[in-house]
Amino acid sequence: MALAGTSKVVLGCIAFGIFWVMAVFPTVPFMPVGRTAGSLLGAMLMVLFRVISPEDAYAAIDLPIIGLLFGTMVVSIFLERADMFKYLGNLLSWKSRGSKDLLFRVCIVSAFASALFTNDTCCVVLTEFILKVARQNNLPPQPFLLALATSSNIGSAATPIGNPQNLVIAVESGISFGQFLLGVFPAMIVGVLTNAAILLLYFWKYLSVEKDQEGGQPEGPEVVADDEVTSHRFTPARMSHVSSLNPDDVDCISEPIIRSNSVSTSVNENLRSRSINSEADIQLAIKSLRASSMSHEMVEVSTVSDRRDEGASSRKFTRTASQQRSVIIEDLPPSPESNGENEKEAEVAEKRWKVLVWKTAVYLITLGMLIALLMGLNMSWTAITAALVLLALDFTDAQACLEKVSYSLLIFFCGMFITVDGFNKTGIPNTLWELVEPYSRIDSAKGVALLAVVILILSNVASNVPTVLLLGTRVAASAAAISHDSERKAWLILAWVSTVAGNLTLLGSAANLIVCEQARRAQFFGYNLTFWSHLRFGVPSTIVVTAIGLLIVISY
Repeated sequence: MALAGTSKVVLGCIAFGIFWVMAVFPTVPFMPVGRTAGSLLGAMLMVLFRVISPEDAYAAIDLPIIGLLFGTMVVSIFLERADMFKYLGNLLSWKSRGSKDLLFRVCIVSAFASALFTNDTCCVVLTEFILKVARQNNLPPQPFLLALATSSNIGSAATPIGNPQNLVIAVESGISFGQFLLGVFPAMIVGVLTNAAILLLYFWKYLSVEKDQEGGQPEGPEVVADDEVTSHRFTPARMSHVSSLNPDDVDCISEPIIRSNSVSTSVNENLRSRSINSEADIQLAIKSLRASSMSHEMVEVSTVSDRRDEGASSRKFTRTASQQRSVIIEDLPPSPESNGENEKEAEVAEKRWKVLVWKTAVYLITLGMLIALLMGLNMSWTAITAALVLLALDFTDAQACLEKVSYSLLIFFCGMFITVDGFNKTGIPNTLWELVEPYSRIDSAKGVALLAVVILILSNVASNVPTVLLLGTRVAASAAAISHDSERKAWLILAWVSTVAGNLTLLGSAANLIVCEQARRAQFFGYNLTFWSHLRFGVPSTIVVTAIGLLIVISY
């Protein structure tokens, strides 16, 4: 395709340039409207400048990709409601053997979770939980946040539903879910392990000083409460034993505490009059204190419900602590209060059973969706069907669930499709590709290396999804001239490199920005992951992981 007219090229570059600035820097001072509005602005300018016609603009929107995105979002929402991510969070801290073990778990869990539930979703859910576990154990948050962001990006490369650019590649190329998985999954496993090894080497000194800082505290991370994992808003740990008691219990407890204090005061006065000069005297004083407190124990009155086969009557017992014996005072008929408690217990048990059945249904439907994808069924309609089945089985108004769908992301994709298609019509991408194409064929090692460098740089300059839209068909057409297998391999190379390229800089991936913002805004445990701290680790990790993964992908 030759270059278009001068006016069309200039106006198309202006529209695409505005889109690029708003997509990479969504809070620019002169127009801080965000990525979604910037995407729509770029699309509108393409139509107003007559770079693309309104009919072609509508045709540029890839509805199968929008449908697949929508379906996976709804399924992820239901999995979050079914406590899937809570279980993943508990898995991170279950029987952990220290900081290095925790770091390795973060890498593995976030990678596999991202392959199934998208990297952005996992970063949103797990960032604050990981940050809290690190803070509770006096560990530096930086290695764990980097592990989450980088491993989520690497893990999401394994499946078509792991990230948006893979969705585009799967739909455009026609590669089935199973073929995609077989082609990239081995590279993902090796890449995650390599990234974890680099993290451990890079932060070995930081992770080795935890025991000195903890001062004898338990080595394993403290398990976070379930409700804290699902709420994504964590509160500092505090003692709440008294507040958890009933008012009647507080009255019963307060008096013995007072008497015990009075007893201990009298004993302390006696102890002050003595001169304790040996360990034997100290032991004798402790024994006298215990004997005195035991002699002043108050009489406890407790009601014991003796329920047997058909429910026996409630009985009252009076027990003295010194004699340790019980005497039956009277037999009472069952009270209305006990019947009410039984009904409440039955209601609670019924609710728990319903929740268990509902969770099981969510997991089974998700598993069915994955099996259908592996069987090669249409990915877009498979995801939409699973989403609609989950909405129907919820037996409630779907509005609350559908409100959690990121419609701004869907709109961003629509605007981006139009903007990128308009930029393609200027002829600039095709002209630039013709200069690079003879040297970037995938039938040679040099060609693969040059293609990887182009994808790596362009993914960090123009973002990974626009890179896939700009290069996808051109790279595939160049590889198709070699063989049909080479065309499929070219798509998989594009998927691997464009995804791992997101680890190069903080701005290279939306998952990186999510981790950064979630950590910065976290309540009580906030941490600022800077651009340079990410870059120092991201550059060596991205180069090594990309190179190792490429060797595995091209051998498929």
